[in-house]
Amino acid sequence: MANVEWEQVKADMRAAIGAGNFKSWIEPLSLVNTTEGVARLAAPNPFVGDYVGKTYGDQIIYHLNRQGMSVQRLAFEIDGAANTAAAKPAAKKPKSLTADAQPDQRFTFDSFVVGKPNELAHAAAKRVAEGGPTTFNPLFLYGGVGLGKTHLMHAIAHELGEKRPDLNVLYISADQFIYRFISALRDRKMMDFKQHFRSVDVLIVDDIQFLEGKESTQEEFFHTFNALVDQNKQLIISADRAPGEIRDLSERIKSRLQCGLVVDLHPTDYELRLGILHAKQETYVNVYPGVEIATGVLEFLAHRISSNVRVLEGALNRLYALASLVGRTVTVEMAQDCLSDILRASDRKLTIEEIQRKVSEHYDIRLSDMLGPKRTRSLARPRQVAMWLCKQLTSRSLPEIGRKFGKRDHTTIMHGVRKIDELRQSDSQIADDLELLRRALED
Repeated sequence: MANVEWEQVKADMRAAIGAGNFKSWIEPLSLVNTTEGVARLAAPNPFVGDYVGKTYGDQIIYHLNRQGMSVQRLAFEIDGAANTAAAKPAAKKPKSLTADAQPDQRFTFDSFVVGKPNELAHAAAKRVAEGGPTTFNPLFLYGGVGLGKTHLMHAIAHELGEKRPDLNVLYISADQFIYRFISALRDRKMMDFKQHFRSVDVLIVDDIQFLEGKESTQEEFFHTFNALVDQNKQLIISADRAPGEIRDLSERIKSRLQCGLVVDLHPTDYELRLGILHAKQETYVNVYPGVEIATGVLEFLAHRISSNVRVLEGALNRLYALASLVGRTVTVEMAQDCLSDILRASDRKLTIEEIQRKVSEHYDIRLSDMLGPKRTRSLARPRQVAMWLCKQLTSRSLPEIGRKFGKRDHTTIMHGVRKIDELRQSDSQIADDLELLRRALED
């Protein structure tokens, strides 16, 4: 592969993962060669190679293939061991400990969509970003992948940078903290390391769960934590789990993490996902001029892709890119074809029978009555609710759903789905029932 093509891959990765992550993990890499479906990359040390492979490997392979290469996997060599002129100076070890990750320009409070699942976390982050006296220390944000933790962490750093330029604010991921700790040990610069991290006014550490099992790094983090708290300096920390649920993390660190404000970012609901899509759509106006999105597409995506906001946004981006290439309006049918892989992966492993049981329990009716021929309102409405949920939460076709509802025709299922779609707009009780049932089934 020519150098210009590798530079294009790097540019694509920068756009995909942000300037901070790019500088820390992708910029130090250089391409050695590509042979027999394997792309060999030079990394400054084994830690970087291992982390990049696990975290960004699939994306790098995707962008390599976009440049015309047939690559199935990556292999990493330690920089210096690889005999190649393609190695970049950036792949050498950092000269100092000051090259920390910068806040991603995309992640600000203005671009964060607030809904019920994340409103408390958003409010707490805004309070910390005011830069006033520390009211809770640390602020600990936790939740699953793609729920907005990292977005809020970057947003805090942005806001503090604008409102309190006098403060020394440091944003760093836990894996970067580990890397810098190991480098300091190797280079015998532990005093520089300690001074660097203990002289900040605000320390923001993302994905603290990566400290699991790393006893020496945990020890240093604990002392850094204590030193900053003793100086009344603010800490903001995130993880994918609550402090007490992070295995192989020392009890004294868990105790420290729980002494401030611990906030859970709940899984997104339909309204929040739809709001995120609408906000994302506005940012694409200039990127994909002329591309039109048909009515119902955003609603379809918000219903079908519920686990991960990053996947949701990536799906919308794919649709825009395809529409701009083929010059067509994005329709629900196009979304189903274009996103078949994402939709399959996102399909909940729910069965129609599970949904039917949950609905009958919710409305306190017998399952046999709900599936039977009786058409009284007390049975017909729960039956239609179950049909609607089966359509939204499974990949089953209307005829398949109909067979599970007493061998009803697919047009009956279609009518039931449409009826509930209408009612949930005007009947708050139906809307509440649907949301309650959806959450119960998705847990």
